[in-house]
Amino acid sequence: MTIKKKIVGLALAVALLGSIAATVGFVGHTAASAASAPPAVNARQALVMDYHTGQIVYEQNAKAHQPIASMVKIMTLLRCFEEMESGRFDVETEITVSQNAASMGGSQAFLDAGSVYKAGELLKSIIVASANDSCVAMAEYLSGSVDSFVDSMNTRAQALGLSDSNFINCTGLPAPGQYCCAHDAAVMMRSLIKHPLFFEYAGVWMFDFVHPGGRVTGLTNTNRMIRTYTGCDGGKTGFTNEALSCLTATAKRGDTRLISVVVGAPDSKTRNAEMTKLFDWGFANYQTKKIVDCTQPIADIAVNNGKSATVSVRAKEDFYHFTENAASAELQIDYVYDTVTAPVHIDGVVGKILIRNGEETIGEVDIVATADVDKVGYLDVVDDFIHKW
Repeated sequence: MTIKKKIVGLALAVALLGSIAATVGFVGHTAASAASAPPAVNARQALVMDYHTGQIVYEQNAKAHQPIASMVKIMTLLRCFEEMESGRFDVETEITVSQNAASMGGSQAFLDAGSVYKAGELLKSIIVASANDSCVAMAEYLSGSVDSFVDSMNTRAQALGLSDSNFINCTGLPAPGQYCCAHDAAVMMRSLIKHPLFFEYAGVWMFDFVHPGGRVTGLTNTNRMIRTYTGCDGGKTGFTNEALSCLTATAKRGDTRLISVVVGAPDSKTRNAEMTKLFDWGFANYQTKKIVDCTQPIADIAVNNGKSATVSVRAKEDFYHFTENAASAELQIDYVYDTVTAPVHIDGVVGKILIRNGEETIGEVDIVATADVDKVGYLDVVDDFIHKW
């Protein structure tokens, strides 16, 4: 893989050339071997997806309607984190547990009915130990009832384009009419792991869940892959007699982050072994490289009628390129912008970055200002004239 840089526009600062040279290192050399055949997976369904682009590189029966057991909680958690991000609650918010929540079977944190728990601890128990009672407590707090919360889960699934999912509850416990698939589980996980707090909890191996009365429940992570697979830093397991053993997990090596799904393996040992094969195959045959880094300045561009003559600009977001290790590409990055006129607002769009592979444009990223630049006023002009006189 090679890369060329081109700048289109007027009023470039001299420092720009140094910035461009520094960004060439974002793209590395590719391997010379061809991609190997994907592994056969001992499960009903399987899938491998690149996190950054959403590209699927392997799937086995990935859209068939199946029960996925506690992997339903991926959507439950996604809805919780989205509500947290919107300001509805935070980790310190106190939540009173109903009798209905405390009576849940299956995996539990063994919550006390009528007791008050912090939302962060409930979320942590869901991610680490797949606690059904904590799921119901969060659902009732956020939506008033489990049914209303499940409606929001299905609405969110539709918004994500998940046409092969239907949720009846928020726990994944067996329920007539509830189904999902490997493809939809991967898409849900891709959205969930955009929330950093998920990883903070997902990496916890064991913790003591302390109840308000002082009672302690020891909880252990159901996703053993965080200890057995290098780079695995999160996931969601599931098991029922109907669904068999399931796992959606993510692992990162270098710039490459993969999401893999196994649905319906005969047991947890097989499930983890099949997940290991999928990750090994994915990392051996594919790579992601960061082509555009939003933390790096691109240039100082001229500002007309501004209190500052220039403003520094950067990419609004990162851009990643995902390819087979053996693939060769000659990428060209075009920085397209011109002189801007004050006022300029921080994070305001002032241009575009175009990423091309030959004649094909494979991506666009906005260029934004890194600071405010106010418009020059009458008094500024007078003051400038006096200083120069």
